[in-house]
Amino acid sequence: MNSDFTLAIHSLTYLALQPDRMSTSDAISESAGVHPVRIRKVLSLLKKHEFIKTKEGTGGGFIFALDLNKVNLWDIYKITSEGALKPKCPESNHKCIVGANMQSVLFSIFLGAEEHLGEYLKDYTMKEVVNLVSKRL
Repeated sequence: MNSDFTLAIHSLTYLALQPDRMSTSDAISESAGVHPVRIRKVLSLLKKHEFIKTKEGTGGGFIFALDLNKVNLWDIYKITSEGALKPKCPESNHKCIVGANMQSVLFSIFLGAEEHLGEYLKDYTMKEVVNLVSKRL
């Protein structure tokens, strides 16, 4: 799984905790402890998939656009990391029964693992993530 997934959840949680005001990518990147360019990449992806809205210019920034109860972590995983659980197999000897079949066997196993991960992540909404973060304040 790549860091875009966790940065997207971090960004959405940050925005959800400030529902009445726009937040800048600089503020979000400071919170996440990463370079603003990395956050802007993730925010661009979230905007493309309509999780957030933006306003340019003075007083502009980003704001959460959806109902927190309707966005689950699987929704975010699909746009940031789907297919990330692919096996990384070296070039094998295709004349060997193991070498010829290992990549396809592992691919089907990893695909099943990603499906199970999806079912698990569907159980967590952004509302629950926000609540868990808020409890720790």
